[in-house]
Amino acid sequence: MFVLNRIMLKSIIILPLLLVVLLGMKDSKSEQQESEKTNIIPKPKTLKISEGDFLINSNTPIYISEESDSLNKLALYLQELFNEASQYELPIKSFSARDYDKKPGLYFLPLNAESNLHPEGYKLEVSGNGIFISSKTEAGYFYGIQTLRQLLPPIFESNSENGKSKSWKVPFVSIEDEPAFNWRGMHLDCSRHYMEKDFIKRYIDLISYYKLNKMHLHLTDDQGWRLEIKKYPKLTEVGAWRKTGNDSVYGGYYTQEDMKEIIEYAHKRYVEIIPEIEMPGHSKSALAAYPQYSCTGGPFEVSTSWGVHQDVFCAGKEKTYQFLEDILEEVINLFPSKYIHIGGDEVPKDRWRKCTDCQNKIDEENLKGVHELQSYFIKRMGKFINSHGKKLIGWDEILEGGLSEGAIVQSWRGVEGGIKAARMKHNVIMSPNSHLYFNSEVSNTSLKDVYMYNPIPKNLKSRYHEYVLGGEVCMWTEHAPQNKIDSYMFPRLLAFSENIWNNPDHKNYSKFYQRVLNHYQCLENLGVDYGSEAAPVTASFQPLDDGLKISLKTGEPGLEIFYTIDGNQPDLNAKLYRKPVILKTSATFQALTFKDERSYGSILKKKYIKHKGFGSQVQYKHKYSPKYTGNGDQGLVNGILGSINFHDGLWQGFEGHDMEVVLKLPEKINIDSISVNFLESLNSWIFLPNNVKYYISEDGQNFEQVANFQHKTENVEQPPNIQTYSINVKTNSSQFVKIFAENVGKCPDWHPGAGGKAWIFVDEIVIK
Repeated sequence: MFVLNRIMLKSIIILPLLLVVLLGMKDSKSEQQESEKTNIIPKPKTLKISEGDFLINSNTPIYISEESDSLNKLALYLQELFNEASQYELPIKSFSARDYDKKPGLYFLPLNAESNLHPEGYKLEVSGNGIFISSKTEAGYFYGIQTLRQLLPPIFESNSENGKSKSWKVPFVSIEDEPAFNWRGMHLDCSRHYMEKDFIKRYIDLISYYKLNKMHLHLTDDQGWRLEIKKYPKLTEVGAWRKTGNDSVYGGYYTQEDMKEIIEYAHKRYVEIIPEIEMPGHSKSALAAYPQYSCTGGPFEVSTSWGVHQDVFCAGKEKTYQFLEDILEEVINLFPSKYIHIGGDEVPKDRWRKCTDCQNKIDEENLKGVHELQSYFIKRMGKFINSHGKKLIGWDEILEGGLSEGAIVQSWRGVEGGIKAARMKHNVIMSPNSHLYFNSEVSNTSLKDVYMYNPIPKNLKSRYHEYVLGGEVCMWTEHAPQNKIDSYMFPRLLAFSENIWNNPDHKNYSKFYQRVLNHYQCLENLGVDYGSEAAPVTASFQPLDDGLKISLKTGEPGLEIFYTIDGNQPDLNAKLYRKPVILKTSATFQALTFKDERSYGSILKKKYIKHKGFGSQVQYKHKYSPKYTGNGDQGLVNGILGSINFHDGLWQGFEGHDMEVVLKLPEKINIDSISVNFLESLNSWIFLPNNVKYYISEDGQNFEQVANFQHKTENVEQPPNIQTYSINVKTNSSQFVKIFAENVGKCPDWHPGAGGKAWIFVDEIVIK
């Protein structure tokens, strides 16, 4: 044991940098070029490389400056990494100032609380005399270790014995690094699909490797309750299991001992576990176990379908609040995190409107209606959470009716909720579904889209920037069981980690992308089954006089496209795409990419119908939304039918207003039939029109109505569907067709988006 005075401490921190200078640094231009050769993600704030390498072998000690539990823990962690990589154990020793520069090794310099480093920042110096890591916190040392790992060859991360080295070269570097944002998170939905305990631990390792520091576990929803609550055992006995189509059950849950193990594992990797217990909506799994806390009394079953469900916790019964407070008390005692997430999103109000208890509560509390009742509910839960020294987090719907004291808003429906909360001086976590929902296909949110996203909204004034804590990627698992998570998360997590660690104003995608390419070997060695960077193949469509021109492009280098038009799935024996394809008759076009003779991604499948309206001129009374253009002005007459996925680029969306278009056909014809496709996806605010009218005209001035379809949207849970409105007509010499569709306008009162603008989504207008 020894004591270092201030002079010795200062010399210890400065000496490695002097050694690097003496070895001869390159000029600044050369330094920049050299720094791009490293594959560190996220890229450090400053990075300089000089000639030479430090060699680590079985005789290289790990030195700690004092017998400190914190530094000893980190030394043991580093020792374990090298043991796994090399099957030898680096000795751990202490060092003193007098022999500091005489014994090459891996040095953890003393914790320096007076350093001007960021609390999670670190310095890493590699010279001929050793590797030196310094920081003012344990977390900073940990992140320095992660950077050191990425300076080593990728084989260091492999579990395989093949190619393992008994010695490791680390390039001479000087790094000073710190994060731009304090909240760097990953959300994992464990409710829709149960995630095994070891799988969660694996992801804690992966996200901490990329310097993320929060893991937000979504533990309850309509499809499963995943956390043991000792006072209410039926939450897991009943709520953790749902029926499947083959009369079996699916599910699972974490005992409190399981969760303690996960929390401790994360703590050692400087990851904070944040629990989410959904309320008052997304609660059917809880109500299946305890139906008395609903408005109707049930009975209920754990949901087997996705989406928003009408039955929610009753906000009028006092016993509901006691039930939830009992649950939260166990959660608060279990999780050391100072944050408790309660969801608060997508809460249909229809049950509350019809519930005597809820209406009485509205009267008792002088509330103006069910929307203020939700605000009352959230604020009451917030007060309870605050009374236990914790902070409430909720999705941006908790803004409705006013925020509870100290509430943190997680903005998911774009950035508007985050902007509003920041202007109210509430902290914000940015998770816009446009860029940070990784359950979204790469065709919608590519690697580049994630990289280019700035967590600070452009129209948020600088005085409010401090309220943006950072960002969080969301992995919802309705369509992603455990074995598919890797392909959704990676490589996009690399872009997020760099984006959230670095200053978002300093971006260079081409240089970042080169590091990603060089980084794939590391991902493979870490056992990551990564997916695509962008849609492997995308198509654009151009109507021609005699057919449809289909142009394809790949989303990343090194891919070949094979396609078919005969209904068979493409393989390596199909036609190789070399130039745009011209379709002159109706056909099903399918394309698939290959890399090194292995299929890559999913099949692009488009159904083409050649009809008399194909390629017509289209005039719009109200323009479609720039978010959903459906391939532009001729998207409604290009012959390609949209799928059930409204993100497929083929649907035109009209938000909050009617749709009215006039088609001018290429020539006057006798029209036999007209059909139009509309999409209904209530959970995405997409409604069928109230009515649809078809008109025909010879001159474009005088129109005759030939069809009037009526529709009333019912408060019924149903999956997305495509509705085709068809009419047989017999006309002579018509050249103009007008289609009118009346928008619902605003989402109905029973809808979770009540009062918000409704969408109409329309696809191909087929004229025969």
